[in-house]
Amino acid sequence: MGEVYPCLMGWVSMGQTNWMKSKSPNPLHRQNLENSSFQPRHLTIFNFFAFSGWIKSPLYAFIFHHHLRSKQRRHPIKAMSDQIARGEEFEKKAEKKLSGWGLFSSKYEDAADLFDKAANSFKLAKSWDKAGSTYIKLANCHLKMDSRHEAASAYANASNCYKKTNSKESISCLEQAVNLFLEDGKLNMSARYYKEIAELYEADQDFEKAIVYYERAADLFQSEEVTTSANQCRQKIAQFAAQLEDYQKSIEIYEDIARQSLNNNLLKYGVRGHLLNAGLCQLCKGKGDVVAINNALERYQDLDPTFSGTREYKLLADLADAIDQEDVSKFTDAVKEFDSMTQLDAWKTTLLLRVKEALKAKELEDDDLT
Repeated sequence: MGEVYPCLMGWVSMGQTNWMKSKSPNPLHRQNLENSSFQPRHLTIFNFFAFSGWIKSPLYAFIFHHHLRSKQRRHPIKAMSDQIARGEEFEKKAEKKLSGWGLFSSKYEDAADLFDKAANSFKLAKSWDKAGSTYIKLANCHLKMDSRHEAASAYANASNCYKKTNSKESISCLEQAVNLFLEDGKLNMSARYYKEIAELYEADQDFEKAIVYYERAADLFQSEEVTTSANQCRQKIAQFAAQLEDYQKSIEIYEDIARQSLNNNLLKYGVRGHLLNAGLCQLCKGKGDVVAINNALERYQDLDPTFSGTREYKLLADLADAIDQEDVSKFTDAVKEFDSMTQLDAWKTTLLLRVKEALKAKELEDDDLT
């Protein structure tokens, strides 16, 4: 193994660097030089000796490989600021194109190309607001050229940037994209972006607006016969409607999805889950009305004869029995038994707690009367 001696620091010319790339006896050295952002100034006289074959130490190969990697990572802030500067330069050139003389279509086409480059630079710098606003300028250029699809795509890119900083702006850009796609009859794309808007409102805990956009998305998916996506949106609607205590709306959606799923061999297994969700909404809606839940259970058995043999049916029947007897302990035991076999999610737990609290209140009311 060769020895590594400290040497005086020095500079190596570009010509020497290129010679080293071709003559280095160590394949790892060559790979480092070819694949890295290597600059001549990174080398010393010491490195020159190593590359010329005077030192062939595997230890040196490892040290130099690490040296190059660290060089690439040393100034991330400077790299980001450089990208911002590049983006601003492209943006200035684009603005100059728009304000200058030239053929109408050529002017906007050249500006669009520059705005696209500027937006990409801002994205590399993770300057999301700048990238978003630049994509909007790009969209306006495409609209001037009557390139509606490209404009819609630019608005969608702007939305993706704003998602990281400003959900309101992100939603606004998606709505612009949807309007353009709708005018061009691209219903599937419009449905996808309506769904994205709904997801943004969902993330902001604005369930009422989320329902509105999930409904729009579901309608468009259904018109395009994309039933799976439509039902995914409808399940979201049912989930949020129940959270907002619009139980009847949730019941209707879950029962309808259950009916549709019975005719599909791949979806049959999920029927009992939809009927359980509908049954829990029935319990919340009835507020102790055992007749309503028992009638619902009879309907569900008629809908799917196998449902009566499932754990989901047993849970609903046991809960109805506990409510009928006004027995909180029995209610709790039924929930625990089911949860030990099939873990209840947060949504179901919330509904069950509502029913339990109503049952407790009724029990206390009866105690006060006696």
